[in-house]
Amino acid sequence: MHEKTLAELSAGLAAGDFSSVELTRHFLDRIERLDGRLNSFISVTAEQALAQAEAADARRAAGEAGPLTGIPVAHKDIFCTRGVRTSCGSRMLDNFISPYDATVVERLDAAGVVMLGKTNMDEFAMGSSNETSYYGPVRNPWDTECVPGGSSGGSAAAVAARLAPAATGTDTGGSIRQPAALTGITGLKPTYGRCSRYGMIAFASSLDQAGPMTRTAEDAALLLGGMAGFDERDSTSADRPLDDYLSGLDAPLQGLRVGLVREFMENDLDPGIAAATQAVIDELKRQGAEIVEISLPNVHLSVSAYYVVAPAECSSNLSRFDGVRYGHRCEDPRDLEDLYKRSRSEGFGAEVKRRIMIGTYALSAGFYDAYYIKAQKVRQLIAADFRAAFEQVDVIASPTAPETAFRIGQKTDDPVSMYLQDIYTIAVNLAGLPGISIPAPQSGGMPTGFQLIGRLFDEARLLNVAHRIQQETDWHTLAPEGF
Repeated sequence: MHEKTLAELSAGLAAGDFSSVELTRHFLDRIERLDGRLNSFISVTAEQALAQAEAADARRAAGEAGPLTGIPVAHKDIFCTRGVRTSCGSRMLDNFISPYDATVVERLDAAGVVMLGKTNMDEFAMGSSNETSYYGPVRNPWDTECVPGGSSGGSAAAVAARLAPAATGTDTGGSIRQPAALTGITGLKPTYGRCSRYGMIAFASSLDQAGPMTRTAEDAALLLGGMAGFDERDSTSADRPLDDYLSGLDAPLQGLRVGLVREFMENDLDPGIAAATQAVIDELKRQGAEIVEISLPNVHLSVSAYYVVAPAECSSNLSRFDGVRYGHRCEDPRDLEDLYKRSRSEGFGAEVKRRIMIGTYALSAGFYDAYYIKAQKVRQLIAADFRAAFEQVDVIASPTAPETAFRIGQKTDDPVSMYLQDIYTIAVNLAGLPGISIPAPQSGGMPTGFQLIGRLFDEARLLNVAHRIQQETDWHTLAPEGF
């Protein structure tokens, strides 16, 4: 059953080929047997999952089932889940049991989804390799000596290893798309505001966005339909109707204008990544798409702008973790100042501290205008470049990541090299646009990713293009040996 896609599992449940309880037990067994090699889960909620599966089977017997009813899914441990630990991959929240569900969790629960557990992640979603987690690094199922990417690396590894048919993730600068590329799965970052941020622990509030991580674009369309929508509890939520993401999947690509970003293809691109990208471009041409070379003249500034804006927002958001209201609290504090200092020093890891310090510096008196305001101006230039590009093309294409998965520990002493892993994805978040990564041909036996970027709220188009590519290729069907 684990070889079936989410859509195939949904059809199997509807046909009565197996029950949700049988399906859930199958995946729980795989997690128990195989996750010791990957460390992709922080918490496994077996008892709750089986109870939800029984309820899903009862709904189906009563004729009340939808397409997601009874489907097992894993949630990134950044989403609050009522009665279940929500750690955000940090010692700071190791003992936090959320009293409520995030909207994404709530909506999927209402659709009948079964929660297998909470997946490992970079601490507070800060990282590109899933090595900053308090619970240890996640390992890539294609090579367990390598990283799966981050920060949604636990979700990516679980889906790639067939420990879950789908998972939720979050994307602040590429944290859905980059790990999807490194593990050979499909990862969709929706338009900013398409999925509610309520109950999603904040890293950078103007950038964070929830999205689905699945094997195929069809599965991503199915899961996004259950996750997305307006939420009055989230002031950044977009109040506009949802598209039917499934209905247009099979539309032909004849006449589609695809923009290939000149700056991304010229930037000392790894030969293996370049070849994989070209193979997908050739498939798009074969299906009748027109390839147009475009320029994003300010895109080279995206990493610099991001690493001012994101740390500035994280330094503000993480100020609430002070050892007083919830989270880690140091033992026997001498006074209030000692309580703050030691609780935060003990609770946060090195990368989180680094970004808090960068952000606090950028927001401090005398530097706010020089750094933060300037970065926000650059952000507007990047968004304008995308708007100009979309006057010429329907979608924009690029590699997802600059290289295949690297070895655990290889970049931990070089933060700048680590930050550059998101060089092709960050601009999408700065502009608030939707982006999807799909598997491309492998390089050196390891997965690569191909990124498609769309206009605001044009997820349906991205899913259509991705689906049509996957209908004619088998790159997304490859599975890591031993899983």
